[in-house]
Amino acid sequence: MIVRQLEYLTALVRERHFGRAAASCHVSQPTLSAGIRRLEEELGLPIVRRAQRYEGLTPEGEQVLRWAHRVLGDVDGLHDEVRAMREGLSGQLRIGAIPTSLSSVSLLTTPLAARHPGVRVAVHSLNSRQIERGLHAFELDVGLTYLDSEPLTGVRTRPLYREHYVLLTRSDGPLGHGATVSWSQAATAPLALLTEDMQNRRIVNGIFSEAGADPRPTVETNSISTLYGHVRDGAWSAVIATAWLHLFAVPEGMRAIPLVEPETTRSIGLVWLDRDPEPLLTRALLDVARDIRLDDALGS
Repeated sequence: MIVRQLEYLTALVRERHFGRAAASCHVSQPTLSAGIRRLEEELGLPIVRRAQRYEGLTPEGEQVLRWAHRVLGDVDGLHDEVRAMREGLSGQLRIGAIPTSLSSVSLLTTPLAARHPGVRVAVHSLNSRQIERGLHAFELDVGLTYLDSEPLTGVRTRPLYREHYVLLTRSDGPLGHGATVSWSQAATAPLALLTEDMQNRRIVNGIFSEAGADPRPTVETNSISTLYGHVRDGAWSAVIATAWLHLFAVPEGMRAIPLVEPETTRSIGLVWLDRDPEPLLTRALLDVARDIRLDDALGS
């Protein structure tokens, strides 16, 4: 078995097409197909379900794929270690962040870049389930997500800050005058909220339910910038995390009012695969996170 054959297999699963997988590996389609067949012969079991086109993996193939991701991840880690010994820390750190945490990412990556100029960072806005899949498929190095709601499996965690909630609403509107707003009051406003595939929305729904409220949003989006645009330009209010205000100022004529009854928070933190040795780039980000108080920086 050679690493290249495992790369062919992971590319095929990622692309779900022999031709596209071959192109991504910079080989011909017959070369990729032959490499996967040699892997099946060496292991003595079928890996790919074949017809006229790719139809997925056999149950045995799913097990092989998990090991392929781990082996390839370890190979990448070895290359990073050797390169760091020769040239200092370099390479690309791949971060998956839930949208509500995106305002905090630059507070981590800026000092990381100052300490390690050779490191490149790729940040992807993903929901929590996509982050979990990306980590286990070795397509992400680190996630930034909720730690105490729908926790991820097979990962290590480090808390960073608590997420607090406010109602962003017009200062001259019916809810714009008080020092606080209850969740049941907020449910009566015309609301713009994140879509239900986002964990933040599921958390918000749960808090509304705890308050005995049934909100009926008329705008839903998975984009925070789109959410802000509707609140700024229209008659909507929105439940937002205070950390968002680090990037998005409160629009003119609006207020961000703390939500109470119940007054609740959620923990946001880093997650990475539970394996040893920890990759160098992941450890470098963890070292940065240890020295930063994000609750203070985000005003949360």
